[in-house]
Amino acid sequence: MSYLLTADSCHFFQPLLNTLVPMLELGVNIDHVATVRQARRTFEPDPVVAAALAEQGGADGITFHLREDRRHIQDRDVEVLMKTVNIKTNFELACADDVLSIAVKAKPDWGLLVPESREEVTTEGGLNVLGDKGRIKDAVARLKDADILVSLFIDSDPDQVEASADLGVDAVELHTGPYALAKRDAQIHELSRLIESGKVATQRKIRLHAGHGLNYTNVRPVAKIPHMIELNIGHSIVSRAVMVGMKEAVMEMRRILDLCS
Repeated sequence: MSYLLTADSCHFFQPLLNTLVPMLELGVNIDHVATVRQARRTFEPDPVVAAALAEQGGADGITFHLREDRRHIQDRDVEVLMKTVNIKTNFELACADDVLSIAVKAKPDWGLLVPESREEVTTEGGLNVLGDKGRIKDAVARLKDADILVSLFIDSDPDQVEASADLGVDAVELHTGPYALAKRDAQIHELSRLIESGKVATQRKIRLHAGHGLNYTNVRPVAKIPHMIELNIGHSIVSRAVMVGMKEAVMEMRRILDLCS
């Protein structure tokens, strides 16, 4: 026996649907697939293929960072990703004129502004919005003028959240690196900082995102932070994918987050 879901039945169930907790969004960062490729300066593994498999695995968005030194994601990758990704695109970039111009032309759904240093292995630390407000404000304006939603990658600091909100951004992404690296009581302290910063973001009515260093064992407490909307996870999923495949790796993380919603 089969049942037809009619407009009337949808209307009947709407009050129940309105009470459901929104599903936590999973953004998959594919940068380190490109890192492996660039180790040989060849054509594989292709981050575009990884993005497609991540989408099949249940990702809600694809995050990619076009660094000024082009150490992993290349201009070609951005161009093809924007033509092929069917879910949300999250373009991670520094406040640099050339990369901003590429982002404005590419028109991703989101632009995630991050600090960038040639010496770092990967992004370390958040933007100092309080100390570099003018330059960040200009970058935010350029992205918004192109109808791109803007998020700032910042440390867990209520003052940085307030300064970000003052710039009119749509979201902040809290840097979870210190939490991921901490042990025992120190990790509890870092989690409390994330929670307090999240409260400020909620009060200022901007979206709360988080990312960096999250993996299959430490993600649950961050996923359960009140009003958390999106987690962006890359290195751990790519590392797991080396063993089990990208689709299965994303599906495993998707199942964990679904249990936290």
